[in-house]
Amino acid sequence: MKTLWKSYANTSLIVKITIALILGVTAGLVFGEQTAVLAPLGDLLLRLLTFLIVPLIFLTLIVGINQSRIGDLGRMGGKVFLFYTLSSAFAIVVGLSVASIFQPGSGMQLDGSETFDVPENPGFTSVLLNIVPSNIIAAFSEMNLLGIIFTAFAFGIALSYMRSSAEFSELGNHLMKTVNALNEATLLVLRAILQYVPIGIFAIMAETVGSQGMATLVSLGGMVVVLYIAIAVQIAIYTVAMLLFKVNPLTFFKHARTPMLTAFVTQSSSGTLPLTLEAARGLGIPKSLYGFSLPLGATINMDGAAIRIAVSAIFAANIIGDPLSLSEMFLVVLIGTLATVGTAGIPGAGIVMIATVFVQLGLPMEAVALLTAIDALVGMGATMLNVTGDLAGSKLIDQSEKRRRSANA
Repeated sequence: MKTLWKSYANTSLIVKITIALILGVTAGLVFGEQTAVLAPLGDLLLRLLTFLIVPLIFLTLIVGINQSRIGDLGRMGGKVFLFYTLSSAFAIVVGLSVASIFQPGSGMQLDGSETFDVPENPGFTSVLLNIVPSNIIAAFSEMNLLGIIFTAFAFGIALSYMRSSAEFSELGNHLMKTVNALNEATLLVLRAILQYVPIGIFAIMAETVGSQGMATLVSLGGMVVVLYIAIAVQIAIYTVAMLLFKVNPLTFFKHARTPMLTAFVTQSSSGTLPLTLEAARGLGIPKSLYGFSLPLGATINMDGAAIRIAVSAIFAANIIGDPLSLSEMFLVVLIGTLATVGTAGIPGAGIVMIATVFVQLGLPMEAVALLTAIDALVGMGATMLNVTGDLAGSKLIDQSEKRRRSANA
């Protein structure tokens, strides 16, 4: 037994995850809905990863702030927000372009039995206000990522001031040692949790495939295929951008593949965050950057969701036999970009974004009901792209900072 465990522990994580994916798909196809008994194993993985989100974000960001200058943080923050906004808008353009070529939904009709209640959209103002939590404890307990980032910034800057002042330098340095120690302890816990990741992925994949079944995939297969083609195009664009910035794509995807696959299976950018942060460490991105760019990206940067909005809009328009005009496509880009930020961090965000755009364009809500049937299938690819975009953006911004430092040297 000890030899078996040692062999498992020493096997590459990506190999274990790949095997778990294959076994999960096989089990789902063979046993169908009976795989629901595996749900607790998948839930445990999500709980373990979520368990680490708060200490990882809070401690990593404080450490990162104290390893850089405040001016650098402000500049990098501006780059991060600009990248995320433009990336989401560009992803919608990619989705519209690919969907316009393949025209998903053509020939289909709504039978009138579909019903869907439009979920409440909290709006951009609500998301903006959530950045400053009214209660620190509530921000942590409710997993308000924007609130946690704000809190970490506040205390990180305060700690940096303490360390640089004559009056509080000794206290500040002692506190910094404690924060560093807690950060390293958190990383040790993460390494232990990584051993369970393949088991949880097997369970989630088996349950997802078992519950969706082949019938759903066949009936709406065209929509699913078009969405994944658009996702592949967006990843190719990331790759081109890396080449332009002299980032080795093979090295990038070597480190990014574990969070990408985990996000694909769990459909949770936030839940995958511990693995995404670990990948950023492997890529050599400084803590001062990835400590806030990745948690922020998990909340507001949703390239996968943006593509999903675009393809869904073309799909719905084709179903009612009224293809989108160029002006309507422009509205999809504008409203969709705002929606990816305005619905940040809420359950079922993908469907809420789609519903928001459909309301503005007058597209039928019945089509949203139809799309919920393949929510898991498209959500997997969309979430994977969300995480990939977060990491790609962080790496490209890091590379631009390195170029700037070289130019000023």
